[in-house]
Amino acid sequence: MDVGVWEVALDELLARVAASLGGEQPRRQAEAYARGLLSSKERKNGWTLAEYIHDAGPQKTQRLLNEYSWNENGVRDVIRSYALEHLAEPDGVLALDETGFLKKGRRSAGVQRQY
Repeated sequence: MDVGVWEVALDELLARVAASLGGEQPRRQAEAYARGLLSSKERKNGWTLAEYIHDAGPQKTQRLLNEYSWNENGVRDVIRSYALEHLAEPDGVLALDETGFLKKGRRSAGVQRQY
């Protein structure tokens, strides 16, 4: 998919989700967090995502995920309907796979397959 088309599609989805996020600050942080997760950064943890989105540390994203009041069911419903609009096929099958990955390095806690 062309990156320009991808950006427009992401903007559309984020605009639809915005009403469920409860305010300007949570909306901006959720958008930055989503873009970080979808980025090409190899390692995606609180600190590397904060660096990617130009935050001083992971606290803003942690607040989004742990403290802000937002409508999780509303976000789920919007994403579900968006996926159905763009991906559904009459004879399609949806398969979910929680594939683990091997941690890299000797400094990682529990260097083993993570799920």
